[in-house]
Amino acid sequence: MTNQEFTSEIAKLENLLFSFALRLTRSQQDAQDLMQETAMRAYRHREKFAMGTNFKSWVSTIMRNTYINRYRKMKSRKHVNQPIENFTFALESTSAIPNKGEHDMRLAELKRIMGEVGEIYRIPFLMFYQGYEYKEIAAHLDIPIGTVKSRIFLARQKMKAMIGDRYQN
Repeated sequence: MTNQEFTSEIAKLENLLFSFALRLTRSQQDAQDLMQETAMRAYRHREKFAMGTNFKSWVSTIMRNTYINRYRKMKSRKHVNQPIENFTFALESTSAIPNKGEHDMRLAELKRIMGEVGEIYRIPFLMFYQGYEYKEIAAHLDIPIGTVKSRIFLARQKMKAMIGDRYQN
């Protein structure tokens, strides 16, 4: 497809494509951006268009896919509508003297919870936490891999329930 053919085909479909973009975005400005992005992508890949097929469908598919990709990208981004000066409190240290007391208390509590889980679950869980693979844990404890996996899963579930009970009250 030559440049002139492409330009004439896009010009014929401009109103139709804009209404489709408007329906997708529900915003005049975003629809114009989507139109521009679609035209650029279609032009960039014009040699992939098979002559004799439906040009309108091809461009509409490009527009729909472009919209979906942009929507997914925007959905995963965090949007902040306030100036950065409002967030300086997050960068400043609130305590002049570092205190590890709370950390030590939580660590002691986690060790106590690990003790309550039971040795049959604690040992595979701790080995997995330390970086051992399932095969190594199974060989060390002389049990099947499936048993190792289920014990690690059950240890997580029991610890999650105990921690949830402790901090929900």
